[in-house]
Amino acid sequence: MELLYDKSGLEAELDALPDWQQAAYHAFESMLADTNTYPCVPARLGFLENQLRFSFIEDPSPLEAADDLAHALKAYGDVSRECGSYTSLVAFIHTPDAFQQQHDIEDYRSLFWSILSQTSALDESDWPAHIPLDPEHHEWEFSFAGEPYFAFCATPAHIDRQSRHFPCLLIAFQPRWVFDELNGSTEFGRKMKNIIRKRLVDYDGMPGHPDLKWYGQADNYEWKQYFISDDDSSPSRCPFHPQQQPPIKK
Repeated sequence: MELLYDKSGLEAELDALPDWQQAAYHAFESMLADTNTYPCVPARLGFLENQLRFSFIEDPSPLEAADDLAHALKAYGDVSRECGSYTSLVAFIHTPDAFQQQHDIEDYRSLFWSILSQTSALDESDWPAHIPLDPEHHEWEFSFAGEPYFAFCATPAHIDRQSRHFPCLLIAFQPRWVFDELNGSTEFGRKMKNIIRKRLVDYDGMPGHPDLKWYGQADNYEWKQYFISDDDSSPSRCPFHPQQQPPIKK
């Protein structure tokens, strides 16, 4: 099985993949390609222009999922700058019906942060010198193999915020450099933000979460945007524990 797929390669092999992987990709395709309503315009463009990369993770337990995700992130980091300006890594994590029946949003939140923390523990590289280690710092971002990423999580348990709903656990990683032109200091970035925020309200049928802010703002916390609640609540402290063990040398 491929570690990373692009859109064309995945579609060529899709019929040979397990049913849950086919279903996950078809749901993603339907969400981004079949309509022009999905709020994140860059993600939709990245999909249509074959700039996204995909990985499938069979076991949702944190240790097993982190091992697969670490390998996928390393492979993606090696090629991401060749993929295009709207690239992301999209990881589909197998969450069978029985698993979903036993997990609510808070369970998925805990699982997400456990996977991210365990993945960080497998990082063989130093944390980027320009990214603070403290998630409570307004310039913190999750990083792996020297590359900072914005992480986006969607789950089967999200109902009210449909922009965060997906049939299986989904974690997407957008390299920080993708946002070089998509920030508050550029006219294009400000225009894109307004478009995305309006589409987000229309898509979810409710106001955007109050934690959604610009990277670098003094009152912004990136970690709060990674996993958004179905309501307006958010945790008081970040559950992320970076590099809990020394890097594993192979």
